[in-house]
Amino acid sequence: MDASRINSQATSKRTSYDEKETPGASSAPSEHGDLESGFTSIPQRARTKVAEDKEDGAPLGISPSHLSVPPQAGIPNGGFQAWLQVFCGFLMFFNSWGLINAFGVWQDYYSTTLIPTQSNSNISWIGSIEAFLLCCCTIFAGPLFDRGHARPLVWVGSFMVVLGIMMTSLCDKYWQLMLAQGLCMGLGAGGLFITSIAIIPSYFDTKRAFAMGVAASGSSLGGVLYPIVFHRLQPQIGFGWATRVVGFIALATLLIPCFCIRRRTLPAPRKKIIDLSGFRELPFTLFCLAAFIGFIGLYIPFFYIELFAGEQAGLGSTLAFYMLPVLSAGSIVGRLLPAFVADFMGPLNVLSVCTVCAGLLGFCWIAVHHTLGGLIIWALLYGAFSGAFVSLQPSTVVSITDDLSTVGGRLGVNTFCAALGILVGNPIAGAIVDSSWIGLQSFCGGTLLLSSVLVLITRWSIVGWQVKSKA
Repeated sequence: MDASRINSQATSKRTSYDEKETPGASSAPSEHGDLESGFTSIPQRARTKVAEDKEDGAPLGISPSHLSVPPQAGIPNGGFQAWLQVFCGFLMFFNSWGLINAFGVWQDYYSTTLIPTQSNSNISWIGSIEAFLLCCCTIFAGPLFDRGHARPLVWVGSFMVVLGIMMTSLCDKYWQLMLAQGLCMGLGAGGLFITSIAIIPSYFDTKRAFAMGVAASGSSLGGVLYPIVFHRLQPQIGFGWATRVVGFIALATLLIPCFCIRRRTLPAPRKKIIDLSGFRELPFTLFCLAAFIGFIGLYIPFFYIELFAGEQAGLGSTLAFYMLPVLSAGSIVGRLLPAFVADFMGPLNVLSVCTVCAGLLGFCWIAVHHTLGGLIIWALLYGAFSGAFVSLQPSTVVSITDDLSTVGGRLGVNTFCAALGILVGNPIAGAIVDSSWIGLQSFCGGTLLLSSVLVLITRWSIVGWQVKSKA
Protein backbone atom coordinates (compact mmCIF):
# COMPACT_ATOMS: atom_id res chain seq x y z
CA MET A 1 0.00 0.00 0.00
CA ASP A 2 1.59 3.28 -1.10
CA ALA A 3 1.91 6.45 0.97
CA SER A 4 -0.85 8.31 -0.87
CA ARG A 5 -3.46 5.61 -0.06
CA ILE A 6 -2.43 5.60 3.63
CA ASN A 7 -2.81 9.38 3.86
CA SER A 8 -6.17 9.22 2.09
CA GLN A 9 -7.55 6.61 4.51
CA ALA A 10 -6.25 8.48 7.55
CA THR A 11 -7.89 11.68 6.36
CA SER A 12 -11.17 9.84 5.78
CA LYS A 13 -11.11 8.36 9.30
CA ARG A 14 -10.40 11.73 10.89
CA THR A 15 -13.26 13.32 8.96
CA SER A 16 -15.64 10.55 10.02
CA TYR A 17 -14.55 10.88 13.65
CA ASP A 18 -15.05 14.67 13.68
CA GLU A 19 -18.53 14.29 12.21
CA LYS A 20 -19.47 11.84 14.97
CA GLU A 21 -18.08 14.07 17.69
CA THR A 22 -19.54 17.35 16.36
CA PRO A 23 -22.70 16.55 14.42
CA GLY A 24 -24.03 19.45 12.43
CA ALA A 25 -20.80 21.38 12.82
CA SER A 26 -21.28 22.95 9.44
CA SER A 27 -24.87 23.88 10.17
CA ALA A 28 -26.49 25.96 12.93
CA PRO A 29 -24.86 26.10 16.36
CA SER A 30 -26.01 23.83 19.17
CA GLU A 31 -29.03 25.05 21.09
CA HIS A 32 -27.49 24.29 24.45
CA GLY A 33 -23.87 25.08 23.82
CA ASP A 34 -21.24 25.40 26.51
CA LEU A 35 -23.21 26.09 29.68
CA GLU A 36 -20.12 26.16 31.90
CA SER A 37 -18.69 29.23 30.22
CA GLY A 38 -22.04 30.83 29.43
CA PHE A 39 -21.58 30.79 25.63
CA THR A 40 -23.81 28.84 23.25
CA SER A 41 -21.57 28.40 20.24
CA ILE A 42 -17.80 27.85 20.06
CA PRO A 43 -16.18 27.20 16.67
CA GLN A 44 -14.27 23.92 16.32
CA ARG A 45 -10.89 25.64 16.07
CA ALA A 46 -11.49 27.24 19.47
CA ARG A 47 -12.33 23.95 21.20
CA THR A 48 -8.73 22.80 21.32
CA LYS A 49 -6.50 23.07 24.33
CA VAL A 50 -9.22 24.22 26.71
CA ALA A 51 -8.04 24.33 30.30
CA GLU A 52 -10.13 24.74 33.40
CA ASP A 53 -9.35 27.85 35.41
CA LYS A 54 -8.78 26.62 38.96
CA GLU A 55 -9.82 29.91 40.48
CA ASP A 56 -12.89 30.94 38.56
CA GLY A 57 -14.07 27.77 36.89
CA ALA A 58 -14.17 29.39 33.44
CA PRO A 59 -12.51 27.71 30.46
CA LEU A 60 -9.33 29.31 29.23
CA GLY A 61 -7.71 29.32 25.84
CA ILE A 62 -10.81 30.72 24.11
CA SER A 63 -10.60 34.28 22.93
CA PRO A 64 -13.86 36.24 23.37
CA SER A 65 -13.52 37.35 19.74
CA HIS A 66 -14.06 33.70 18.68
CA LEU A 67 -17.40 33.44 20.47
CA SER A 68 -20.59 34.00 18.53
CA VAL A 69 -22.90 35.06 21.38
CA PRO A 70 -22.51 37.28 24.46
CA PRO A 71 -21.57 35.86 27.89
CA GLN A 72 -25.09 36.12 29.29
CA ALA A 73 -26.37 33.20 27.15
CA GLY A 74 -27.08 30.00 29.04
CA ILE A 75 -27.35 31.71 32.45
CA PRO A 76 -28.54 29.06 34.97
CA ASN A 77 -30.94 31.24 37.04
CA GLY A 78 -30.58 28.91 40.01
CA GLY A 79 -28.88 25.81 41.28
CA PHE A 80 -26.53 25.21 44.20
CA GLN A 81 -23.55 27.10 42.78
CA ALA A 82 -25.64 30.14 41.83
CA TRP A 83 -27.30 30.47 45.24
CA LEU A 84 -23.98 29.84 46.96
CA GLN A 85 -22.67 32.97 45.22
CA VAL A 86 -25.73 34.87 46.47
CA PHE A 87 -24.95 33.70 50.01
CA CYS A 88 -21.34 34.83 49.59
CA GLY A 89 -22.62 38.19 48.39
CA PHE A 90 -24.93 38.36 51.42
CA LEU A 91 -21.98 37.86 53.78
CA MET A 92 -19.86 40.44 51.95
CA PHE A 93 -22.69 42.99 52.16
CA PHE A 94 -23.05 42.06 55.85
CA ASN A 95 -19.44 43.09 56.47
CA SER A 96 -19.26 46.12 54.19
CA TRP A 97 -22.46 48.16 54.08
CA GLY A 98 -23.65 46.40 57.24
CA LEU A 99 -20.86 48.02 59.25
CA ILE A 100 -21.66 51.41 57.72
CA ASN A 101 -25.35 51.01 58.53
CA ALA A 102 -24.25 50.32 62.10
CA PHE A 103 -22.03 53.40 62.36
CA GLY A 104 -24.69 55.32 64.26
CA VAL A 105 -23.95 53.33 67.43
CA TRP A 106 -20.27 54.30 67.19
CA GLN A 107 -21.21 57.90 66.35
CA ASP A 108 -23.21 58.14 69.57
CA TYR A 109 -20.50 56.45 71.69
CA TYR A 110 -17.72 58.63 70.28
CA SER A 111 -19.65 61.88 70.79
CA THR A 112 -20.67 61.09 74.37
CA THR A 113 -17.79 59.01 75.76
CA LEU A 114 -14.66 58.34 73.72
CA ILE A 115 -13.98 61.69 72.02
CA PRO A 116 -16.65 64.09 73.39
CA THR A 117 -14.59 67.16 72.49
CA GLN A 118 -15.17 66.51 68.78
CA SER A 119 -18.27 67.91 67.08
CA ASN A 120 -20.92 65.70 65.48
CA SER A 121 -19.79 66.92 62.08
CA ASN A 122 -16.18 65.91 62.73
CA ILE A 123 -17.16 62.48 64.03
CA SER A 124 -19.45 61.84 61.08
CA TRP A 125 -16.41 62.29 58.81
CA ILE A 126 -15.15 58.92 60.08
CA GLY A 127 -18.21 57.07 58.79
CA SER A 128 -18.39 59.23 55.67
CA ILE A 129 -14.76 58.49 54.77
CA GLU A 130 -15.40 54.79 55.35
CA ALA A 131 -18.45 54.82 53.07
CA PHE A 132 -16.72 57.04 50.50
CA LEU A 133 -13.70 54.74 50.24
CA LEU A 134 -15.97 51.68 50.07
CA CYS A 135 -17.63 53.20 47.01
CA CYS A 136 -14.62 55.06 45.64
CA CYS A 137 -12.23 52.15 45.32
CA THR A 138 -14.81 50.21 43.32
CA ILE A 139 -13.93 52.37 40.32
CA PHE A 140 -10.54 50.61 40.36
CA ALA A 141 -11.74 47.27 41.73
CA GLY A 142 -14.48 46.93 39.10
CA PRO A 143 -12.10 46.54 36.13
CA LEU A 144 -9.95 44.20 38.24
CA PHE A 145 -13.01 42.02 38.73
CA ASP A 146 -13.70 42.14 34.99
CA ARG A 147 -10.16 40.85 34.39
CA GLY A 148 -10.84 37.79 36.55
CA HIS A 149 -9.40 38.81 39.94
CA ALA A 150 -12.52 38.12 42.02
CA ARG A 151 -10.90 35.95 44.67
CA PRO A 152 -7.90 38.25 45.36
CA LEU A 153 -10.34 41.14 45.83
CA VAL A 154 -12.24 39.13 48.45
CA TRP A 155 -9.10 37.98 50.29
CA VAL A 156 -7.53 41.45 50.44
CA GLY A 157 -10.85 43.09 51.31
CA SER A 158 -11.56 40.63 54.12
CA PHE A 159 -8.10 41.09 55.60
CA MET A 160 -8.38 44.88 55.62
CA VAL A 161 -11.88 44.93 57.11
CA VAL A 162 -10.92 42.63 59.98
CA LEU A 163 -7.62 44.49 60.51
CA GLY A 164 -9.44 47.83 60.59
CA ILE A 165 -11.94 46.62 63.20
CA MET A 166 -9.19 45.21 65.42
CA MET A 167 -7.17 48.43 65.15
CA THR A 168 -10.30 50.46 65.97
CA SER A 169 -10.55 48.55 69.26
CA LEU A 170 -7.16 50.04 70.26
CA CYS A 171 -7.98 53.65 69.36
CA ASP A 172 -8.71 56.51 71.73
CA LYS A 173 -7.95 59.51 69.50
CA TYR A 174 -9.80 61.02 66.56
CA TRP A 175 -7.00 60.62 64.01
CA GLN A 176 -6.51 56.99 65.01
CA LEU A 177 -10.19 56.24 64.43
CA MET A 178 -10.02 58.00 61.07
CA LEU A 179 -7.14 55.77 59.94
CA ALA A 180 -8.48 52.47 61.31
CA GLN A 181 -12.24 52.74 60.90
CA GLY A 182 -12.36 55.29 58.12
CA LEU A 183 -9.40 54.42 55.88
CA CYS A 184 -8.56 50.74 56.47
CA MET A 185 -12.11 49.41 56.81
CA GLY A 186 -13.34 51.56 53.94
CA LEU A 187 -10.74 50.31 51.47
CA GLY A 188 -11.30 46.69 52.46
CA ALA A 189 -15.07 46.97 52.23
CA GLY A 190 -14.74 48.30 48.69
CA GLY A 191 -13.17 45.06 47.46
CA LEU A 192 -15.94 43.05 49.10
CA PHE A 193 -18.72 45.27 47.80
CA ILE A 194 -17.80 45.29 44.10
CA THR A 195 -17.38 41.51 44.12
CA SER A 196 -20.72 40.98 45.85
CA ILE A 197 -22.66 42.94 43.21
CA ALA A 198 -20.66 41.92 40.12
CA ILE A 199 -20.58 38.16 40.70
CA ILE A 200 -24.36 37.62 40.65
CA PRO A 201 -25.40 38.87 37.14
CA SER A 202 -23.52 36.02 35.45
CA TYR A 203 -25.60 33.47 37.41
CA PHE A 204 -29.04 35.08 37.13
CA ASP A 205 -31.08 36.69 34.37
CA THR A 206 -34.82 36.43 35.01
CA LYS A 207 -34.31 36.39 38.80
CA ARG A 208 -31.42 38.86 38.81
CA ALA A 209 -32.96 41.74 40.77
CA PHE A 210 -34.30 39.40 43.45
CA ALA A 211 -30.98 37.57 43.79
CA MET A 212 -29.15 40.87 44.16
CA GLY A 213 -31.75 42.02 46.66
CA VAL A 214 -31.18 38.90 48.75
CA ALA A 215 -27.45 39.59 48.74
CA ALA A 216 -27.98 43.26 49.58
CA SER A 217 -30.18 42.36 52.55
CA GLY A 218 -26.99 41.29 54.29
CA SER A 219 -26.21 44.95 54.88
CA SER A 220 -29.51 45.38 56.69
CA LEU A 221 -28.86 42.38 58.90
CA GLY A 222 -25.43 43.82 59.69
CA GLY A 223 -27.12 47.10 60.56
CA VAL A 224 -29.34 45.22 63.04
CA LEU A 225 -26.85 42.77 64.54
CA TYR A 226 -23.64 44.78 64.89
CA PRO A 227 -25.16 47.70 66.88
CA ILE A 228 -26.87 45.27 69.27
CA VAL A 229 -23.64 43.31 69.81
CA PHE A 230 -21.65 46.48 70.53
CA HIS A 231 -24.35 48.10 72.68
CA ARG A 232 -24.88 45.02 74.85
CA LEU A 233 -21.21 44.14 75.32
CA GLN A 234 -19.63 47.58 75.71
CA PRO A 235 -20.87 48.23 79.29
CA GLN A 236 -19.75 44.74 80.37
CA ILE A 237 -16.37 44.24 78.69
CA GLY A 238 -15.48 47.74 77.53
CA PHE A 239 -15.11 49.46 74.17
CA GLY A 240 -12.00 47.52 73.13
CA TRP A 241 -13.29 43.99 73.57
CA ALA A 242 -16.80 44.82 72.34
CA THR A 243 -15.23 46.04 69.10
CA ARG A 244 -13.00 42.95 68.90
CA VAL A 245 -16.06 40.70 69.16
CA VAL A 246 -17.42 42.52 66.11
CA GLY A 247 -14.10 41.81 64.42
CA PHE A 248 -14.26 38.10 65.22
CA ILE A 249 -17.80 37.89 63.80
CA ALA A 250 -16.55 39.56 60.62
CA LEU A 251 -13.61 37.17 60.40
CA ALA A 252 -15.79 34.07 60.78
CA THR A 253 -18.40 35.17 58.25
CA LEU A 254 -15.86 36.33 55.64
CA LEU A 255 -14.07 32.97 55.52
CA ILE A 256 -16.97 31.51 53.52
CA PRO A 257 -16.76 33.91 50.54
CA CYS A 258 -12.96 33.74 50.67
CA PHE A 259 -13.11 30.04 49.76
CA CYS A 260 -16.43 29.77 47.89
CA ILE A 261 -16.54 32.77 45.55
CA ARG A 262 -16.42 31.69 41.92
CA ARG A 263 -16.82 33.50 38.59
CA ARG A 264 -18.50 31.61 35.76
CA THR A 265 -17.83 33.89 32.77
CA LEU A 266 -14.59 34.49 30.93
CA PRO A 267 -12.48 37.45 32.10
CA ALA A 268 -12.92 40.45 29.85
CA PRO A 269 -10.07 41.57 27.57
CA ARG A 270 -7.64 43.99 29.19
CA LYS A 271 -8.98 47.49 29.34
CA LYS A 272 -8.47 50.78 31.10
CA ILE A 273 -8.43 50.61 34.90
CA ILE A 274 -10.93 53.49 34.95
CA ASP A 275 -13.53 53.07 32.18
CA LEU A 276 -15.63 56.20 31.71
CA SER A 277 -17.10 55.17 28.35
CA GLY A 278 -20.51 54.71 29.98
CA PHE A 279 -20.88 58.49 30.25
CA ARG A 280 -21.32 58.58 26.46
CA GLU A 281 -24.79 57.14 27.08
CA LEU A 282 -27.43 59.54 28.41
CA PRO A 283 -29.33 57.04 30.64
CA PHE A 284 -26.16 55.95 32.43
CA THR A 285 -25.04 59.57 32.94
CA LEU A 286 -28.41 60.62 34.34
CA PHE A 287 -28.57 57.60 36.61
CA CYS A 288 -25.11 58.29 38.05
CA LEU A 289 -26.17 61.88 38.76
CA ALA A 290 -29.30 60.58 40.50
CA ALA A 291 -27.14 58.27 42.63
CA PHE A 292 -24.84 61.14 43.62
CA ILE A 293 -27.66 63.43 44.76
CA GLY A 294 -29.68 60.65 46.39
CA PHE A 295 -26.81 59.35 48.50
CA ILE A 296 -26.15 62.87 49.82
CA GLY A 297 -29.26 62.56 51.97
CA LEU A 298 -29.95 58.83 52.10
CA TYR A 299 -27.77 57.86 55.08
CA ILE A 300 -28.50 60.88 57.27
CA PRO A 301 -31.09 59.00 59.39
CA PHE A 302 -28.73 56.04 59.83
CA PHE A 303 -26.09 58.37 61.30
CA TYR A 304 -28.39 60.55 63.41
CA ILE A 305 -31.53 58.57 64.33
CA GLU A 306 -30.14 57.52 67.72
CA LEU A 307 -29.10 61.07 68.58
CA PHE A 308 -32.50 62.37 67.40
CA ALA A 309 -34.42 59.82 69.48
CA GLY A 310 -32.54 60.86 72.62
CA GLU A 311 -32.52 64.63 72.16
CA GLN A 312 -35.80 65.33 70.35
CA ALA A 313 -38.08 62.38 71.11
CA GLY A 314 -37.06 62.26 74.77
CA LEU A 315 -36.44 58.51 74.77
CA GLY A 316 -34.11 56.88 77.26
CA SER A 317 -30.72 55.69 76.10
CA THR A 318 -31.90 52.08 75.64
CA LEU A 319 -34.97 52.95 73.55
CA ALA A 320 -33.05 55.56 71.59
CA PHE A 321 -30.41 53.00 70.70
CA TYR A 322 -32.95 50.53 69.30
CA MET A 323 -34.17 53.04 66.71
CA LEU A 324 -31.12 52.21 64.59
CA PRO A 325 -31.80 48.43 64.50
CA VAL A 326 -35.48 49.20 63.76
CA LEU A 327 -34.38 51.35 60.82
CA SER A 328 -32.15 48.56 59.54
CA ALA A 329 -34.88 45.95 60.07
CA GLY A 330 -37.17 47.93 57.78
CA SER A 331 -34.36 48.00 55.26
CA ILE A 332 -34.39 44.18 55.09
CA VAL A 333 -37.92 44.27 53.67
CA GLY A 334 -36.93 47.11 51.35
CA ARG A 335 -34.10 45.11 49.84
CA LEU A 336 -36.12 41.94 49.25
CA LEU A 337 -39.69 42.86 48.26
CA PRO A 338 -38.92 45.65 45.74
CA ALA A 339 -36.18 43.50 44.22
CA PHE A 340 -38.67 40.66 43.73
CA VAL A 341 -41.17 43.02 42.08
CA ALA A 342 -38.41 44.54 39.93
CA ASP A 343 -37.92 41.24 38.09
CA PHE A 344 -41.46 41.65 36.71
CA MET A 345 -41.84 45.44 36.41
CA GLY A 346 -38.24 46.45 35.78
CA PRO A 347 -35.76 47.82 38.36
CA LEU A 348 -35.95 51.40 37.09
CA ASN A 349 -39.75 51.51 37.45
CA VAL A 350 -39.65 50.21 41.02
CA LEU A 351 -36.71 52.46 41.92
CA SER A 352 -38.62 55.53 40.72
CA VAL A 353 -41.54 54.87 43.07
CA CYS A 354 -39.35 53.96 46.06
CA THR A 355 -37.15 57.06 45.69
CA VAL A 356 -40.18 59.36 45.66
CA CYS A 357 -41.51 57.66 48.81
CA ALA A 358 -38.13 57.92 50.57
CA GLY A 359 -37.98 61.64 49.78
CA LEU A 360 -41.48 62.26 51.14
CA LEU A 361 -40.62 60.30 54.28
CA GLY A 362 -37.60 62.54 54.76
CA PHE A 363 -40.01 65.46 55.23
CA CYS A 364 -42.41 63.33 57.31
CA TRP A 365 -39.54 62.84 59.77
CA ILE A 366 -40.24 66.39 60.99
CA ALA A 367 -43.61 65.35 62.41
CA VAL A 368 -42.75 62.15 64.29
CA HIS A 369 -40.67 63.33 67.25
CA HIS A 370 -43.53 63.38 69.77
CA THR A 371 -44.47 59.69 70.02
CA LEU A 372 -42.50 56.47 70.22
CA GLY A 373 -45.00 54.59 68.03
CA GLY A 374 -44.85 57.20 65.30
CA LEU A 375 -41.05 57.17 65.29
CA ILE A 376 -40.94 53.36 65.06
CA ILE A 377 -43.40 53.30 62.13
CA TRP A 378 -41.47 56.06 60.37
CA ALA A 379 -38.16 54.23 60.90
CA LEU A 380 -39.58 51.00 59.44
CA LEU A 381 -41.01 52.78 56.39
CA TYR A 382 -37.92 54.88 55.73
CA GLY A 383 -35.72 51.82 56.16
CA ALA A 384 -37.82 49.94 53.60
CA PHE A 385 -37.81 52.60 50.88
CA SER A 386 -34.22 53.68 51.43
CA GLY A 387 -33.20 50.02 51.33
CA ALA A 388 -34.82 49.72 47.91
CA PHE A 389 -32.83 52.74 46.70
CA VAL A 390 -29.61 50.95 47.64
CA SER A 391 -30.42 47.41 46.54
CA LEU A 392 -31.84 48.38 43.13
CA GLN A 393 -28.81 50.44 42.11
CA PRO A 394 -26.74 47.46 40.86
CA SER A 395 -29.61 45.72 39.05
CA THR A 396 -30.55 49.00 37.35
CA VAL A 397 -26.98 49.51 36.13
CA VAL A 398 -26.95 45.93 34.82
CA SER A 399 -30.31 46.44 33.08
CA ILE A 400 -29.02 49.46 31.13
CA THR A 401 -25.71 47.74 30.26
CA ASP A 402 -25.68 45.72 27.05
CA ASP A 403 -22.26 44.07 27.49
CA LEU A 404 -21.90 42.18 30.80
CA SER A 405 -18.13 42.01 30.33
CA THR A 406 -18.08 45.72 31.29
CA VAL A 407 -20.52 45.48 34.18
CA GLY A 408 -17.83 45.55 36.88
CA GLY A 409 -16.38 48.80 35.58
CA ARG A 410 -19.79 50.43 35.22
CA LEU A 411 -20.87 49.37 38.68
CA GLY A 412 -17.63 50.87 39.96
CA VAL A 413 -18.30 54.21 38.26
CA ASN A 414 -21.89 54.33 39.51
CA THR A 415 -20.79 53.48 43.03
CA PHE A 416 -18.07 56.14 42.89
CA CYS A 417 -20.76 58.73 42.13
CA ALA A 418 -22.70 57.48 45.15
CA ALA A 419 -19.49 57.73 47.19
CA LEU A 420 -19.14 61.42 46.42
CA GLY A 421 -22.67 61.95 47.72
CA ILE A 422 -22.02 60.06 50.95
CA LEU A 423 -18.73 61.90 51.45
CA VAL A 424 -20.30 65.35 51.51
CA GLY A 425 -23.80 64.50 52.78
CA ASN A 426 -23.28 63.44 56.38
CA PRO A 427 -20.71 66.12 57.34
CA ILE A 428 -23.07 68.75 55.91
CA ALA A 429 -25.85 67.17 57.96
CA GLY A 430 -23.62 67.30 61.04
CA ALA A 431 -23.10 71.02 60.53
CA ILE A 432 -26.84 71.59 60.04
CA VAL A 433 -27.98 69.56 63.04
CA ASP A 434 -26.05 71.72 65.49
CA SER A 435 -28.48 74.55 64.71
CA SER A 436 -31.66 72.92 63.36
CA TRP A 437 -33.13 69.43 63.29
CA ILE A 438 -35.83 70.60 60.88
CA GLY A 439 -33.13 71.85 58.54
CA LEU A 440 -31.46 68.44 58.69
CA GLN A 441 -34.70 66.60 57.95
CA SER A 442 -35.59 68.94 55.09
CA PHE A 443 -32.12 68.49 53.61
CA CYS A 444 -32.60 64.71 53.72
CA GLY A 445 -36.01 64.80 52.03
CA GLY A 446 -35.06 67.44 49.46
CA THR A 447 -32.03 65.59 48.12
CA LEU A 448 -34.01 62.35 47.76
CA LEU A 449 -36.87 64.05 45.93
CA LEU A 450 -34.42 65.70 43.54
CA SER A 451 -32.84 62.30 42.97
CA SER A 452 -36.27 60.82 42.21
CA VAL A 453 -36.79 63.44 39.49
CA LEU A 454 -33.51 62.39 37.87
CA VAL A 455 -34.46 58.70 38.09
CA LEU A 456 -37.73 59.49 36.30
CA ILE A 457 -35.84 61.42 33.61
CA THR A 458 -33.53 58.42 33.22
CA ARG A 459 -36.54 56.21 32.64
CA TRP A 460 -37.94 58.69 30.11
CA SER A 461 -34.64 58.67 28.19
CA ILE A 462 -35.00 54.88 27.74
CA VAL A 463 -38.73 54.21 27.15
CA GLY A 464 -40.20 57.69 26.71
CA TRP A 465 -43.66 58.38 28.13
CA GLN A 466 -44.83 54.76 27.94
CA VAL A 467 -46.14 54.21 31.46
CA LYS A 468 -46.57 50.43 31.19
CA SER A 469 -43.15 49.74 29.65
CA LYS A 470 -40.76 47.56 31.65
CA ALA A 471 -37.53 49.46 32.38
